[in-house]
Amino acid sequence: MRVLVTGGAGYLGSHTVVVLLEAGHDVLVLDSLVAGSTAPLERAAELAGVALGGRRLDLVVADIRCPADYRAALEAFAPEAMVHFAGLKSPAESLSRPADYYDVNVGGTAAVAAAALAAGARTVLFSSSATVYGDRAPVPVDETAPTDPVSPYGRSKLMAEHVLRDVCATTDGVGLAMLRYFNPVGAHPSGRLGEDPRGVPANLMPFVARVATGAYPELQVFGADFPTRDGSAVRDFIHVMDLAEAHLAALAWLAARRGDGAEPTTRVWNIGRGEGVTVFEMVRAFEEVTGARIPCRVTARRAGDIAESCAAVDAVEAEVGWRARRDVTAMVRDLWAWQRAHPHGFGTGAA
Repeated sequence: MRVLVTGGAGYLGSHTVVVLLEAGHDVLVLDSLVAGSTAPLERAAELAGVALGGRRLDLVVADIRCPADYRAALEAFAPEAMVHFAGLKSPAESLSRPADYYDVNVGGTAAVAAAALAAGARTVLFSSSATVYGDRAPVPVDETAPTDPVSPYGRSKLMAEHVLRDVCATTDGVGLAMLRYFNPVGAHPSGRLGEDPRGVPANLMPFVARVATGAYPELQVFGADFPTRDGSAVRDFIHVMDLAEAHLAALAWLAARRGDGAEPTTRVWNIGRGEGVTVFEMVRAFEEVTGARIPCRVTARRAGDIAESCAAVDAVEAEVGWRARRDVTAMVRDLWAWQRAHPHGFGTGAA
């Protein structure tokens, strides 16, 4: 299958590109590189045994909001499917930059979806988020729970879901799935590909890994007064390779149901492990696996953070046959292998 991957040079996108290539798919990545570089794609190509810039994997550098800059490339590639990762992704940042989040995550989604469908895509996967549920849904939260996001980021993701439903409904035979991620962590087991946030990491595990290397003196725990078993927030962490494999399985499921005259297929699936882990529990797991000590300092909660988030994952397993396989130990082990080899990300470290 020919698959367009927007945001394919990012953390989640690059790991999914590896899995797609290894499964025999051809990939065109559309990425502005505003938040990154070509390095993750170069590593993805290496791991899959292909050449970046060749028939199996190519890159178009463009902003999803500007289809005039990439329309010709899409038409030449003629994608059969699109996996849409591109977007802004920080709930905390979205509170101070809401207009940017709606512009990129909603307007950009509408633009790239229309262009992809016009170029031939009939299977669409969207990188959505568990933040669309907000903080009132019963835990574990299933796909039928009410949506009530508490940040502009979460609202932009929910709005993008509606945009995709409407845009895809204009073309016969399109299969659409919204994958609502919980908390992706970890790295490729080779230690060659991982998360490389610019500046101070906004997510827990990259920050913990940098504390372990001595790059930062301590971990700030944002809130230890949540109504949880140890006071710290509960999250459903999922290994990035499990998440990548979920995309592969969902693409195959949707593609089997597409075609001229086919009824539109739309699904919403949670992508998590179905197991909540507190921040303090994850820190202890990191210390146990790595032998490193992680000093912690509790600070005030961040605006927009919720106490507990955990997925009900029975629906995707029942329909698609996918379930996360890797545990917390694997998440920490693979992240630590990446961090030790690349203490400063792709800029330095193992060549």
